[in-house]
Amino acid sequence: MSKKLIASLLIVFFSIFFSYARDETGKENFIGHHYDITVTADRIDTSLKHTATAVTVITRDDLDRSKKTTLLEILEEIPGVSTTQNGPIGASASVSIRGGNPDHTKILLDGVEINDPITPTRSLDLSLFLLENIERIEILRGPQSTLYGSDAMAGVINIITRKNESSPKLSLTTGSGSYGEITAGMTLSHSHKNYDFSLSTAFLQTEGLSAAGSAYEGNTEKDGFKNNTLSANFALKPADNMIFHLSTHMILSKAEIDNFGGPYGDDPNNIQKYNAIFLGGGFRTMLLKNRWEQKLDVSLVRYQRSYDNPPDPFHVFESDRSEYTSSLIKVDWQNNFYLHKTNTLIFGAAYQQEAGESEYYSSGFWETTLIFPRKNARITSFYAQDVFRYEKRFYATAGIRWDRHDRFGSAVTFRIAPALLIPETGTKLKATYGTAFKSPSLYQLYAPPLWGPLGNVDLNPERSRGWDVGLEQAFLHDRLMLEATYFRNDFDDLIQWDWLRGYINIASASTQGTEFLLQAYPQKKITLHVAYTRTKAIDNESNIPLLRRPKDNFSVRLDLDLTKWGQISISYVFTGQREDIFFTGWASERVTMPAFSLLNTAFSFTVSPGALIYIRLHNILDTEYEWVKGYGTRGFSFHGGIQIRY
Repeated sequence: MSKKLIASLLIVFFSIFFSYARDETGKENFIGHHYDITVTADRIDTSLKHTATAVTVITRDDLDRSKKTTLLEILEEIPGVSTTQNGPIGASASVSIRGGNPDHTKILLDGVEINDPITPTRSLDLSLFLLENIERIEILRGPQSTLYGSDAMAGVINIITRKNESSPKLSLTTGSGSYGEITAGMTLSHSHKNYDFSLSTAFLQTEGLSAAGSAYEGNTEKDGFKNNTLSANFALKPADNMIFHLSTHMILSKAEIDNFGGPYGDDPNNIQKYNAIFLGGGFRTMLLKNRWEQKLDVSLVRYQRSYDNPPDPFHVFESDRSEYTSSLIKVDWQNNFYLHKTNTLIFGAAYQQEAGESEYYSSGFWETTLIFPRKNARITSFYAQDVFRYEKRFYATAGIRWDRHDRFGSAVTFRIAPALLIPETGTKLKATYGTAFKSPSLYQLYAPPLWGPLGNVDLNPERSRGWDVGLEQAFLHDRLMLEATYFRNDFDDLIQWDWLRGYINIASASTQGTEFLLQAYPQKKITLHVAYTRTKAIDNESNIPLLRRPKDNFSVRLDLDLTKWGQISISYVFTGQREDIFFTGWASERVTMPAFSLLNTAFSFTVSPGALIYIRLHNILDTEYEWVKGYGTRGFSFHGGIQIRY
């Protein structure tokens, strides 16, 4: 990406922007920057204006405007976040926040932890999630274990599903596009004085392309994907101060995969099935004249994942199959004490139990059978945080948490996050410092030996400490917002596998960088978002870059609201150079992946009240690129459809 080109574009933009700004500043009906409410940063409703935490909120309006299909696609433009996927839509996908490992991000669904306990590092495949059922997404950057416990070492992503509407509402969507892609969705919702409910379904099917990368020899077979998702939410309000809620989210997915990336990685009949169900329920009540709020939440998460790869003409004597089952049960009791307009005290206790088991069979030149018997782990937690406010100028949170794991013992984490507002100049100064931990996974603790040791019951948790300082500045009555943040994270006792000793706490790493965000509103119907992240992520032992962490991420998105006619969204995403490992047979080599750019756009046109048609164009310039070395990605593609709302 040419720096001169970026500078030229920004100069042109600011020239146009300030020209419009002089004409529009005095108009009373103009609405500039809007501060969204976050429910994830402090576990209570908090305006982004009043928190020091680095938070990005993606609203339903943002999702509708983008016309994107999957969760991973919408995360590409978020500052501090980099995405990877081992092939086309449906292939294994993950994110890295501020250079941390993918498993250092805690994933929540409606506030419920959903990281998969049976994966080797307790990570979660983000390719499972479609956007049709999602109302909003909140991304927290930096250590967050004080409120969210294990795994939240680099950040938290909270996926919030669609809830009720104020009146009966029905939305139907269907579309199709390149690579044999077919989508469909339905949302039905209603709200009443004493109850409300919503029901959403989403469907995605694609013929795909070769996951192993058709640019390499021997890879011609397409790898398709199918996903069926169902969400339901119900709330009962027997009294003004009490609410009971129940929710469920079910995912049934099937993906065709290849054996590996690179030459001759194709496999015509290798199938992955990944099914998940999330159940949650609880109640909320207000006591002592609304000064004491109690929340009790109970959740159950269950995953079933299987692989089946029978013999085929290209692998006549080879086959393998495996099954993985896991579950996570959690109870969380949170108390919010609204002591004074200056103080809100949050105190809570939580208990969770995770369990998992797996079986693996393979045949060929030799046969292998691996049985991972059912194992479990328990964590008991207590946490407290004070939210302090003073004269609409100073806001701060300070919290501490104690976790007791039944295998390694205790972990104590803390976090402080002050913010100073200067209304006279539209300035906000902010800083955070926190610690975090990650429990060893069930596999890292209990995996049976295979040609040497694997699991290690004496593992300690991984630990991190991180801090950031930032500045937010508003100009022209909030019509231009600039934000700059410097961050650093240090990770210790990282768990890696050693040939002689199995899994051990041996590694350490550090990440540091800067995040810049610009949001501009030159007119009521025009919005510009610019994000840039510079990240340096290194292994402290070898002093070499961590794999798949781009040095530079840059994105620009221009949104145009055509009022009665529809909307237009144009985005440009740049991913910089990053290191990767390319496996060629039994050998491997470290390679530098070239930078790439993607130009995308989405149009929606209102054809009648309650009905619109849309078109989304992806990779308009038909850029050839790889997220992961050896794996395929989409070229130019389009998707179009219709949406009807009653």
